[in-house]
Amino acid sequence: MSWVRPENRGRPEPRALRTLLLTASAATLLCAFPAQAQDSGGLRGAVAETDVTGSLLGRGQAGNTQAQNAANQAPADQNPPPQYAPESTGAVPDTTDTAASPDPSLFALPPNTDDPFADDPPPASTRPTSAARKRTEDARNRNTATTQADSETAASGQPAEEVDDDTTTGTVRTPTIDSEQVLKLDEGAERAEAIEGLNRPRDDNPFAATGIRAGSFVLRPSLEQGITATSNASASSGGSSGVLSETTLRLNAVSDWSRHSATIDAYGILRRTLSGEEIKETQAGIDGKLDLELGDELRGHVEAGYQRRPESGSSPVAIEGTLSQPIRQTFNGSLGIEKDVGKARFGITGRVEHDMYGDAQLSTGGVVSQKDRDSTLATLTLRGGYEISPALTPFLEAEVGRRFYDEKVDASGYERSSDRLGARAGVELDLGEKLSGEFSAGWIREGFDDDRLNAIGGPTVNANLAWSPERGTMVNLAASTEVEGSTTAGESGSVFHSARLSVEREIRANLTANAAIGAGYRDYSGSDGHDIIFNAEAGATWWLNRYAGLTGRLRHEQLKSNLEGRDYQANSVFVGLKVQR
Repeated sequence: MSWVRPENRGRPEPRALRTLLLTASAATLLCAFPAQAQDSGGLRGAVAETDVTGSLLGRGQAGNTQAQNAANQAPADQNPPPQYAPESTGAVPDTTDTAASPDPSLFALPPNTDDPFADDPPPASTRPTSAARKRTEDARNRNTATTQADSETAASGQPAEEVDDDTTTGTVRTPTIDSEQVLKLDEGAERAEAIEGLNRPRDDNPFAATGIRAGSFVLRPSLEQGITATSNASASSGGSSGVLSETTLRLNAVSDWSRHSATIDAYGILRRTLSGEEIKETQAGIDGKLDLELGDELRGHVEAGYQRRPESGSSPVAIEGTLSQPIRQTFNGSLGIEKDVGKARFGITGRVEHDMYGDAQLSTGGVVSQKDRDSTLATLTLRGGYEISPALTPFLEAEVGRRFYDEKVDASGYERSSDRLGARAGVELDLGEKLSGEFSAGWIREGFDDDRLNAIGGPTVNANLAWSPERGTMVNLAASTEVEGSTTAGESGSVFHSARLSVEREIRANLTANAAIGAGYRDYSGSDGHDIIFNAEAGATWWLNRYAGLTGRLRHEQLKSNLEGRDYQANSVFVGLKVQR
C-alpha cells in the first residue's frame, strides 16, 4: 500500500499517472492490431462492423441481441476461411472461463482498477485449465482419426467407415415408444391384388340360386317345364293314360332383417293334355310366415296362406259321373305368442281355416252344388313346456275349437257344425342343423250339434322333423291327423292319418337326387270302411350351370279300399328343364 505524504498532495500521483499511460498505450495497440490481424493469412475472416459496435456498447442483453440481429442480416461469406486450430496447448486462453473474463467489452476494466490504493493484481496464469486441455486432446484425436480414414479411403478406393464420436454436443432425442416395438402391419393396408389373382372363398353350393334383391327381401324364382306320361291322368278309379304338358312356377322370398324374419312361398302348376285323357288343371298357393322378437323373452308368430286345387281323387266325398274334379279353395291364418319364464315355456295360438268347394259338372250336363260342404274351423291351442336342455323341451298341449258350416242344415237335413277338443304330448328338438322340429301324439274329438250323428274322434300323430345325418344330405319327416266331414246321410265323417318321409342328397355339386315315400290311412266313422294310400317318388336334377338344369322323376300312387269303386293305381314319368334365379 502506498503512503501519500501531505507535502505531495497537490502533485499528481506517479503511480496513477503511470497506470493511465499504460491504459492509453494498450488501447492504441488494440485499435491498430485488428486491421493487421485481418490481413494476416488464414487466422480468421473479416470482422463485421456490427460485431465491433456490439462490443463497444458494453455488456447487457440488449447489446448481445443487437449484435446477433446484425449478424443474421449480414450477407454470408461465400468462401469462409478455415477456422484457426492451435497446434500446442495453451496457445490461446480459455474463453469459456467466465471467472477470468467476466465482461467481453473491449474497454472492460481489470479488477480493482477503480481503487487507486489497491495492490497490483496478480499476473494472469498462462497454464490452460483442465477442461481446455481435455477439449484440445479430443480435437487432436479426432483430427488424427480423420486423417487416417482419409488415407485408407485413398489407398483402397472404398469409403471408410465413419468414426462415431461419443462426445455429447447437445440434447439427445429419446426415441418414441412405437419405434421400440415391433408392431403388426394392418392386412388391410397392404396393396390389393388384381381380381384375377384373388383366392375366391369356397362356395358350399355353387349351383344354388343366387336370388334377386327386392328391397329388404331376397327373391328366388324358378320355372320348370316338362312333359308327363302317365297311366292314369286323373288319378281316379275311372282314369286313363295320357301325355300332359306340365308347367310349374315357384317363388321363395326371405327377408334380410336384423331382428325379425319373414318368409313367403308361392307356387303355380298348370297341366294340359297333349294326348289321351282330357285334363285341364290349375293349382296355386301361397304361404307367408312372420316371426317377431318382441323383447323380454316374448315372441310372436303370424301365418297366412291360400290354396286352390282340384279335389283329389282319393277324397272321401266322391261324386260319380263328373267331367272333372271340383275345385277346393282353402284360406288359413294363425296368430301366436310365446313367453319364456326361466326354463318354462308357455304359448297360445289361435288359428282359423275356411274351406270352399266348387260345383261339380256332370257328364250328363248337369251341375251339383257343394255349398253345404263349405265350413270354417276356429281353434285355440294352449301349450306349456319345460326345457330339460337347450336341445330337448317336452311339452303338453290342449286344443279347443268349433267348426261352423256356412249352411246350418245340409242337403240331407243334418246339422253338421261341431265342437272340437284335443290334447297332445310331445317334445321339441333343437340340435341346430343336425336335428330340429317337434313330435307329438294325443287324442282328438268332434261332437256334432245334430244328435243323430255320432261324435267322431281318434288318436292323433303330428310331426315335423328335419335331420341331416351328413353334409349334403337332408331327411324330412312330416305327419298329421285331420278330421274330414261327410255329406252322406247318417255318416259323421272320417279321420285321416298321413305321413311322408323324404330324402334329398347332393351326389355332386351339379347333381342332386331326391326320393320320397308316403302313406295314409282313412278310418270312416260309424262303419268298418277304410282306405289305404301309398305313394313313392324318385327324381334327380343335373345342373348345366347355376341357372338351368335338366330334371326328371318317377312316381307311383295307389289306393286300396274296402269300399266299392274307390281303388285306383297311377304310374308316371316326367322329364323337363328347370331354370332358376
